[in-house]
Amino acid sequence: MGAREVGLPATVRADGLPERVTIWEVGARDGLQNEATVVPVDVKLEFLARLAEAGLGVLEATSFVHPKWVPQLADAEDLLAGLTKVDGVSYPVLVPNERGLDRALAAGVQHIAIFGSATETFAKRNLNRTLDEQFAMFEPVVTRARAEGLDVRAYVSMCFGDPWEGPVAADQVAAVGKRLMDMGCGQLSLGDTIGVATPGQVEAVIAAASGAGVPIGDIAVHFHDTYGQALSNTLAALRLGVTTVDSSAGGLGGCPYAESATGNLATEDLVWMLDGLGIKTGVDLDKLADTSAWMAGQLGRPAPSRVVQALRG
Repeated sequence: MGAREVGLPATVRADGLPERVTIWEVGARDGLQNEATVVPVDVKLEFLARLAEAGLGVLEATSFVHPKWVPQLADAEDLLAGLTKVDGVSYPVLVPNERGLDRALAAGVQHIAIFGSATETFAKRNLNRTLDEQFAMFEPVVTRARAEGLDVRAYVSMCFGDPWEGPVAADQVAAVGKRLMDMGCGQLSLGDTIGVATPGQVEAVIAAASGAGVPIGDIAVHFHDTYGQALSNTLAALRLGVTTVDSSAGGLGGCPYAESATGNLATEDLVWMLDGLGIKTGVDLDKLADTSAWMAGQLGRPAPSRVVQALRG
């Protein structure tokens, strides 16, 4: 008899944690963008449909990055044209620049995300801009998007460590995040792009962002599990009042511009922990595990998620 059949995990509430957490599911975008073999658009559409059926309310659908840089997502327009949206589900897309915004607006997108850097080296390698120059690139995107009534999220990468620069100062992360929020972004996602963060550092970075004027309610966290710290880092963030957590179904994904980045925090592993803490997500873990097992079959390899492995073998 499996764990779920006997009612596991047990639910034990802990003090100082939120009642509910929003899971920002990135599997269809961040999870698939590194795949060497192009995933057919109909498979991506079924993936999104299954994720919605499992109860996930935010599904980052694709990216309008130039196909030269991320060939896996070259079908963004086709995917959005074929997408059957579910009521109550948001389908944000990543937009790198004004050309990407033009494409997003033409596709009828209502929610976008921009992708900045907390470090000089990654800004140059990923955006072909200096740390300071990136803001000039993002400002017209955010201004136009807001004028069109779109919600805008700001991702900041390399918030805890950079493979070229080493540890990143919390105040530097906070300063970058605050400038993006001051442009008009509604949410700031702090990214541990190479998965090196530990809980104390997470507390320090979130405290710095909050101290710089970014409300805790507007902060999200995005952890990679390179060193097995993603769940402990998430718990540290939750204890500070963060209520939005990014994750990827099955633990898919990495970063095409940072070779040391491994998979994202697996959504199933996150939901197992949150279920055990009595924190509501609206996600049906069994349906989600089925979805990730199905996608693993499409990709021809096991899902990295420990919970998927435990529940589905």
